[in-house]
Amino acid sequence: MIKISNKEIWFVTGSQHLYGQETLKQVAQNSETIAKALHNSEVIPLNIVFKPIVKTPLEITNLCIQANATKNCIGIIMWMHTFSPAKMWINGLRILHKPLCHFHTQFNAEIPWEHIDMDFMNLNQSAHGDREFGHMMSRMRINRKVIVGHWKAESVQQKIGLWSRVALGVDEMQQLKVARFGDNMREVAVTEGNKVSAQITFGMSVNGFNASDITSKIESLSQEEINNLLATYEQEYRLASELAKDGAKRESLIEAAKIELALRRFLEEGGFKAFTDTFENLGDLKQLPGLAVQRLMADGYGFGAEGDWKTAALTRVMKVMATGLEGGTSFMEDYTYHFNPVKDLVLGSHMLEICPTIADTIPSCEVHPLSIGGKEDPVRLVFNSPAGSGLNASLVDLGNRFRLIVNEVEAVEPLADLPKLPVARVLWNPKPNLEIATTAWILAGGAHHTVYTKALTSEFLEDFADSFGIELLVIDSDTKIRNFKNLIRANEAYYSGFLRG
Repeated sequence: MIKISNKEIWFVTGSQHLYGQETLKQVAQNSETIAKALHNSEVIPLNIVFKPIVKTPLEITNLCIQANATKNCIGIIMWMHTFSPAKMWINGLRILHKPLCHFHTQFNAEIPWEHIDMDFMNLNQSAHGDREFGHMMSRMRINRKVIVGHWKAESVQQKIGLWSRVALGVDEMQQLKVARFGDNMREVAVTEGNKVSAQITFGMSVNGFNASDITSKIESLSQEEINNLLATYEQEYRLASELAKDGAKRESLIEAAKIELALRRFLEEGGFKAFTDTFENLGDLKQLPGLAVQRLMADGYGFGAEGDWKTAALTRVMKVMATGLEGGTSFMEDYTYHFNPVKDLVLGSHMLEICPTIADTIPSCEVHPLSIGGKEDPVRLVFNSPAGSGLNASLVDLGNRFRLIVNEVEAVEPLADLPKLPVARVLWNPKPNLEIATTAWILAGGAHHTVYTKALTSEFLEDFADSFGIELLVIDSDTKIRNFKNLIRANEAYYSGFLRG
């Protein structure tokens, strides 16, 4: 479902003809050595492709044109080995539409004190060559990631690996197709938004469909397909007794399997990687998709409940960025609080649709009444989520811009059993504490729906926001409400254009 093996990052080195052929030859050799080392790094998940060094405005512009036209190229690492006059880069940078990482490094780690001479100095000029390059990107207001350090250092390679994952997310967002089954849940504000503005800003498209598009697929399913999926359920989960063969509610599991097969087929045929539904627009579906949504999310699809297309898209993008990393990512909602003199906590959950990638053990497959929606009892996976660091992220439409809000959290083990709670859940302590975090979240206009992840950090989302030039607000251990209010006010001025010129 998430394929990254064909994605590549180009490694581009700038220089100029001033230094002569011998120096340029050495620049090329050194650059290729660095590119190969990054390509072979265990912490960088993508192919790093060395590109011939660029020395003239035409070479730079042609390379940027080629990068834009190459589908598998999802980002460029740029480094100035020598001094590369930045006016040469203007036309290329002006047309470049791929994420850019400015890598400020040099080939040698230490100064060769006894042997350093002017030949060495002419060859190794990134200390000021990259400043020239950085000046031009700042003047052109180009959003980019800046990484500083020696290319052999594992910490530096980890930063490049992180940025390359963000480039994956940017690439995914730019071509993402989101399907909405039914419209927005009636009268809910935050799940609405301007889908045209979203397509202009991010590239993703959001279009509506009817529940009949799913039920029509059910009619064409074979009994063999249904039986095979039922066998998968029995193998992968702990089935409640009433869902087992000859169980009193076996038909509910059969119906859940039909919904999953039909929904999956529709998404695959349409090339959709994220979707929404709402219990107010289920049509002839016999139950709200619960198990189907959970399993599709586990396979990498994005999801948003009640028509929340922004959270659906963000779920998918964050799952793509987290490919191969430990920890899971799920659609989430702040559901209820635990106010306590020792520590206030949040219970995160939803009616049904929490992704089992965040489960602490093999989920239990159960069926329970939903109490709303007027449909048959839906099947769902029930589990707890393990303790550890995580975050919640929310993408909201403020009318004149999109804002990405992040709250770092620390998940904790449930304080007691939850024998009567028939949904998946996670308990967390928001940083710096519930009072400050929730105050800041509400002031920022954060949604009640979020994406919860134990695989990504705030830095991923910071780089993601920078790539699209959207606003980011992070709520963490250092957050203070007075400062947070001032930041919101300053951002309002900036994004309204008063300070950007």
